[in-house]
Amino acid sequence: MKDYVIVTESTTDLPQNIVSELGVTVIPMAFGFENESYLDYPDNREMDIHKFYQRIKNGERSTTALVNSKTFEECFEAILKSGKDILYIGFSSGLSGTYNSSLVAAETLKEKYPDSKIICTDTLAASMGEGLLVYYAAKLKEQGQSIEEVSQWIIDNRLKLCQWFTVDDLNHLKRGGRINAMTATLGSALNVKPILHVNDEGHLIPAYNVRGRKKSIHALFDQMEKLCLDPKEHTVFISHADSLEDTQYLANMIKEKLHVKEVIINFMGPVIGSHTGQGAISLFFMGKSRK
Repeated sequence: MKDYVIVTESTTDLPQNIVSELGVTVIPMAFGFENESYLDYPDNREMDIHKFYQRIKNGERSTTALVNSKTFEECFEAILKSGKDILYIGFSSGLSGTYNSSLVAAETLKEKYPDSKIICTDTLAASMGEGLLVYYAAKLKEQGQSIEEVSQWIIDNRLKLCQWFTVDDLNHLKRGGRINAMTATLGSALNVKPILHVNDEGHLIPAYNVRGRKKSIHALFDQMEKLCLDPKEHTVFISHADSLEDTQYLANMIKEKLHVKEVIINFMGPVIGSHTGQGAISLFFMGKSRK
């Protein structure tokens, strides 16, 4: 069986140690403040993650850009030249045009490398939800599964990936067009915290609201308790926008009450964090369905 490389992008929010352990290739996505431009690497080499969230908290606005087809071509061709095939596992097509860029690059390279495979797979997921599918894919590759088998596993299981979020700053949802200005103002005054999830089409949508930060964290746990199957057999990922204390509270609750196999915590990188704002928390686990 021909060897292959798993490629993804930095919206997986996987920590550098896991990226290295899994042997996956991560394409950095771009973000920036006004005239400043940076790349989002797993090791945060271009901007300290705490500094990024401090700037967001202080009111600066960060913008992001998708990975274009040229960047994919350059990454893919380097791998193809080494004689390996490519399994690209991508950021939700419901949230970004990045996945479509990968398809364009794969089609462009097909004629030049007719004996090689580039399989592009849409996770319909974001942040460490996308990362969790990459994690399981890399483990299956380690077990000897083929590129086709791993891609099919993602397709068969991606709608069992549960992705539940809460944000602390309603103004970021307002800027993203998910709520209007009046709702943001009233919600902030009443200490309303929205609970959101990623649906079967890969879109981030509001589910319901609760009052208060602690209740929002418990709401994430409640969703896991309701949807998760055999939690003792699963690895759970939690990403956060510089809100480690609240995240550890959620992780401890999950460990104590559901006895999961493992909980892995990491920051939301600047690309995801640009859209959530400081204080967001996201919980990812495998369940019977997304909702």
